[in-house]
Amino acid sequence: MEPRVDFISLGVRSVDRSRAFYIDGLGWPVHREVAGEVLFIQVNHGLVLSLWDARQMQAEAGVSPPDGVPCITLSHNLASAGDVDRVMEEAAAAGAAIIAEPVTQPWGGYTGYFADPDGFRWEVAYNPTWTVDDAGTVTV
Repeated sequence: MEPRVDFISLGVRSVDRSRAFYIDGLGWPVHREVAGEVLFIQVNHGLVLSLWDARQMQAEAGVSPPDGVPCITLSHNLASAGDVDRVMEEAAAAGAAIIAEPVTQPWGGYTGYFADPDGFRWEVAYNPTWTVDDAGTVTV
């Protein structure tokens, strides 16, 4: 697994409230959004901050945190579904707990989740629409 983080996803209680804070309050630009479900903000060269409805995120990532503990995942995006399978196997061999075997998601990507020894979730993903150009601009 290459040492790289492509997405940081935060499970938020209200996408609308988070939008008001990050977009309206801080002035960060919307990269893409699905109203009420997820909001993408490009925050650095090839790095996206995803503000995702916590219930949907927890269901996909296999997380059931206690009340008040936010869900967070780090995402490692790859060029193919086969690469996702390979990296998930590498993670398991290194001692990761497999939280969710890779599956095709309703939004068209292919993702699996593992937890490191402290329980932090990593999403290993292939998104057919994910590209990063030479300037670092993400297309999702």
